[in-house]
Amino acid sequence: MGKKIIIIEDESAIRGFIKINLVRNNFTVIESEDGEKGLKLADIEKPDIAIVDLMLPGIDGYQVCSTLRSKYAKIGIIILTAKSQDMDKIVGLEMGADDYMVKPFNPTELVLRIKAIIRRMETEDKDENIIEMNPFKIDIYSKKVFKNDNELELTPTEYALITVFVKNPGKAFTRDELLNLIWGYNYIGDSKIVDVNIRRLRSKVEDNSSRPKYIETVWGTGYRWNI
Repeated sequence: MGKKIIIIEDESAIRGFIKINLVRNNFTVIESEDGEKGLKLADIEKPDIAIVDLMLPGIDGYQVCSTLRSKYAKIGIIILTAKSQDMDKIVGLEMGADDYMVKPFNPTELVLRIKAIIRRMETEDKDENIIEMNPFKIDIYSKKVFKNDNELELTPTEYALITVFVKNPGKAFTRDELLNLIWGYNYIGDSKIVDVNIRRLRSKVEDNSSRPKYIETVWGTGYRWNI
């Protein structure tokens, strides 16, 4: 079987719809109808990916997302929302999600988003196992990033971003270029997902995220790794 995915969604019809399509793509699927049970199942089953509805009864999806991210840095998280307002997406991403889907959505697109996250988890560089750029060291084999020999707890998306930056020091990337490199050429979504993930990454790699030294904003373009 493929990667293990937990669906935390209170509407049984939507859960079933998602499960059918994931099973068809050889994923192992776990289900939960509420956040509290979902978090307990995640502790037991250790899923690779979590699909989390934001509007859950009891513990809402924002809290579920935040808790999963704080406990499992490497888990991939996709949030589901029936709302299209930017703020819902941004808050969910700030809480630690890697991507989002607005209901109703195409199940094929959801599978593509999941596979994109898995690729970010599994991509290996055969030519170079260690990348060093003081004070950072990236271990490609173990997918760990260190700053001053202290390991940083990065999500798969944050890891992919810093790897792209460190491999291309001084290069200015547009948001579209980063979307293509990290989320994939077929990504359909808001480019704000780049900005949110940059903010999250800065909070972990910078000494002062309000005055970034390493991830520099290039006004009118995007971002670059400052050398």
